[in-house]
Amino acid sequence: PVLDTEDAWVSVEGPVSIVELALEQKRIHYPLVEHQFVLCTILYAIMRLSLKGVKPLSLFDSKGKNAFFKDLTSIQLLPSGDMDPNVLSIRQQFLLKVVSAAVQTLCSSQKDKEVSEEEYFPFEKGKSWPNLAADLAQYLQISEDLVRRHYVCELYSYGMDHLGEE
Repeated sequence: PVLDTEDAWVSVEGPVSIVELALEQKRIHYPLVEHQFVLCTILYAIMRLSLKGVKPLSLFDSKGKNAFFKDLTSIQLLPSGDMDPNVLSIRQQFLLKVVSAAVQTLCSSQKDKEVSEEEYFPFEKGKSWPNLAADLAQYLQISEDLVRRHYVCELYSYGMDHLGEE
C-alpha cells in the first residue's frame, strides 16, 4: 500500500511508526492460522464442557500435528482431502461428545433453576455449542447433518421436544 504523508512529517526524527513496522512484517499463511483456530476451538470446548478422556492432538493426522509447531508465516503442508478413516471416526466421536455434553449441561441447568443457555454460558452469548460443533464439522471433514441429527436425538432424549422440533 502507498502511504501518503504530509511534508511536515517527513523531517520528523524518532522511532519507526507502527504502520511502517506492520508493513515490514511477513504475510501470514491464512490456512495455517485457520488450522490453529480449529485447535483452539477444540481445546476451549474440552475445557468449557469438561470433556474427559479427549486427546486433542489425536483429532489430527501427522501433517496436521506438525503444522502446529511452525511459524505462521511459513507455508506448511496441511491435511489434504483424503483422511485416515480412524482419524475421521475419532473426530466424529468428539463432535458427538460435544453436542451431548452441551445438551446435558443445558438440561441439567434448566431443571435446577430454569436457566437459559445464555445465562448458563454467560461469556458465549449468541453462541450455541451444538451449532459450533456443526461449524467445526466442516473443518474436520465430518457431515454437518450427522451432528445436527445427533443434537435433535439428544434433545428428544432429554425431554426437550419443543427444541427438537425446531
